[in-house]
Amino acid sequence: MKITSVDIFPLRLPFKTEFRIARGSVGSPQAGAPHIYVRLRADNGAVGWGEARPSHRWSYETEESVVSTLRDYLAPVLIGRDPADREGIHRLMDTDIAPGTTVGQPIAKSAVDIALHDLLGRAYGLNLRDLFGSKRGDVLRLSWIVSDPTPEGSARIASEGLAKGYAALKVKIGISPERDVEILAAVRETAPGAYLWADANQAYTPAFALKIARACAEVGVDVLEQPIPANDLPGLRRLVSRSDVPIAVDETVCGPADLVQAIRMEALDVLVIKVSKMAGLQRARQCIEMCRAAGIGLLGSGLTESSVGFMASAQLYGGYGVEIADLNGPGQFLGDGPAHDQVRIEKGTVHLPDGPGVGLGINEEDVKRFTKP
Repeated sequence: MKITSVDIFPLRLPFKTEFRIARGSVGSPQAGAPHIYVRLRADNGAVGWGEARPSHRWSYETEESVVSTLRDYLAPVLIGRDPADREGIHRLMDTDIAPGTTVGQPIAKSAVDIALHDLLGRAYGLNLRDLFGSKRGDVLRLSWIVSDPTPEGSARIASEGLAKGYAALKVKIGISPERDVEILAAVRETAPGAYLWADANQAYTPAFALKIARACAEVGVDVLEQPIPANDLPGLRRLVSRSDVPIAVDETVCGPADLVQAIRMEALDVLVIKVSKMAGLQRARQCIEMCRAAGIGLLGSGLTESSVGFMASAQLYGGYGVEIADLNGPGQFLGDGPAHDQVRIEKGTVHLPDGPGVGLGINEEDVKRFTKP
């Protein structure tokens, strides 16, 4: 089996409500959000779909850089390659787009990787969990995102999630640092029995992070994610050793090599797996297995991907028994998108399909409906 064509579709998908992190808005009803779809075709007729969801508020990758990387660099090296050679294709992509201090253009590469897995699953008649060889569950618990700069607004959003059956809440802090403890306390009061996950997106200094971590323990926060800059491993190590609440890292670890360094430095209690930052499913799986071996906790995450990226991540996390994931494109933020109606979320839980590949039926006309002119 050989790849014969690579097609790229830059989409703009509608947002139902604004989503803000410490660095600013990552999507809104006014602006929508960029999603780049990739379609691979093989010489036996098999087709695979992948998705990239760049956000310049979260990383250096932009809509423009993802499209040009896919079109001008990655697509040419894919033609004629065997999609089953996933490690070989990753080596080729890493040769054409070199790494810096970590993986080079991982969000762009993740779209290719997801499409490879979808193509292989369809060609072999296997869903992703069977393709991975890990099928621990058929459902995945999701967290509801709380993103508001006030305690009152945060409590209201938390109530909305509880009413929809969500038993886990992820609170975006760092937007108004001086009010973060109030915000977390308001959410905990609203949801005394929920899993409470605080995410600062690198907003704090190490000294302020320790103060917040101690307050988080008093409030009853279950985990504090990425409170300080991603590359401050010594600072994370000190925080892990002094905090009474588990410290999770996200932006710090973009692949297995980063994870090795973080484990050696004792700079994390929990790893937040994100398929897009790890250049796709292949390396995300490796990181999951490394954490299992090292006794590191795991949470799943995403970048408000639409159905393709959402379900690829959900299949990985559900297949490997990750207990909670903040996958919130379909279900909370996105108003519509290709195969949007095929994502089944009930009471804060997504049901994992058994169809081949990612498990969705992607219609090309539906993709073109959202493609930017």
